Amino acid sequence: MSLKLGQSLGSSAIIKTTALFSVVFFFVSIAASGALAQKRFSKTYPASKTVRLQLTNRSGTVTVEGWNRDQVQISAYLEAPAANIVPQSLSGTILINVVKDNQGRNEVGNVNFTVRVPYTSSVDIETRVGNLNVSNVRGGLVRANISSEGDITLTDIAASNVSAENVIGDIFFDGTIQSGGNYRFVSMRGNINVRIPFDAGFKLVATAPSTRNISLGAFNGGTMNVVKDGRRVIGRNGDGGATLTVTNQRGSIALIRR
Repeated sequence: MSLKLGQSLGSSAIIKTTALFSVVFFFVSIAASGALAQKRFSKTYPASKTVRLQLTNRSGTVTVEGWNRDQVQISAYLEAPAANIVPQSLSGTILINVVKDNQGRNEVGNVNFTVRVPYTSSVDIETRVGNLNVSNVRGGLVRANISSEGDITLTDIAASNVSAENVIGDIFFDGTIQSGGNYRFVSMRGNINVRIPFDAGFKLVATAPSTRNISLGAFNGGTMNVVKDGRRVIGRNGDGGATLTVTNQRGSIALIRR
């Protein structure tokens, strides 16, 4: 009887040990696969102060930061299955097109970019899904476009032409308004907040047809007129030198004093 009991206990110990090794191997496998799931891409280009960055992503976050160097530094983290990235430097333009570089591939993981450019650069970025962030840029153009869902955040911007457009998500702009400039913000659903100096000169057309939620804050002066039963505000601030167009189909619009 004692021999059988000993044999039974030995079998139980073997089973427990095997189970323990299986659990350890399972977690080690997960950690290893997680480490392999994300790859890093890095490249630096010499650039003029007026370089243009044109970046088209499929999905993932794109962050562009201006800095005081005559270089474009591209860093990207690629989630599995890793996308192909083939940047090009063409006559003053840094071109990155993840969509084109991965044509014919059904499955491509998120690509999260951080790009540093001379602060006087022009920036033209777009993605299908993901957030777009641009800061400290003073070139001629800042364009951020999301064809599906994601937030757009533009901070410390001093460009003469700015365009931000998404379908679902918030848009935030914080910057200056240049005389003769064109500023356009469009969303289907989300909050659009535009933070600009009180003395900025612009002609305004703000439209929120579904919600009628348009807040002018400190800019609610005598030259602003509410029309179409509150669906639109038309007016002028200062000398009206720039054009400011804000459209939000099913969300709110707010002008904020900087």
